[in-house]
Amino acid sequence: MDLTRRRFFFGAGVFVATVAATTACARSATASPGDFEVTHTDAEWQQLLTPDQYYVLRQAGTEAPFSSPLDDEHGQGLFSCAGCDLDLFASDTKFDSGTGWPSFWQPLAGAVLERGDDSIGMSRTEVLCRRCGGHLGHVFDDGPPPTGLRYCMNGDAMTFRST
Repeated sequence: MDLTRRRFFFGAGVFVATVAATTACARSATASPGDFEVTHTDAEWQQLLTPDQYYVLRQAGTEAPFSSPLDDEHGQGLFSCAGCDLDLFASDTKFDSGTGWPSFWQPLAGAVLERGDDSIGMSRTEVLCRRCGGHLGHVFDDGPPPTGLRYCMNGDAMTFRST
């Protein structure tokens, strides 16, 4: 009976975490348009981005885990912002976190901004593109050496370019 209870609570925990991650509060990821180098009206962002990119980058949404081809991208290259093409992460900092989202232990210098996020009732650190303010994902302190950080990014927020 105890094993069954453990499985139930583990499954319930996974379910709640997945629902929370995929139904994050929809909100604009930018402070105000003048705060970033690349700015567009909301209508322009909708024209420039796919619906999935718009949901993640401009509404701080979260894609479903294991849904992005970038999670399985293992080539040498750069991961860039899908909103403004700023290079964000080098492939040599990518690792398999097992979470279902592309994960990195370090961004490129000056590529991202971080800010507190308590939108789903827990304290996290949101990661934004420095140039356009697009929501990329969150950073956690359970990553590998040398930084111990896990930049858990949405694949819909990025593109990949081989180098």
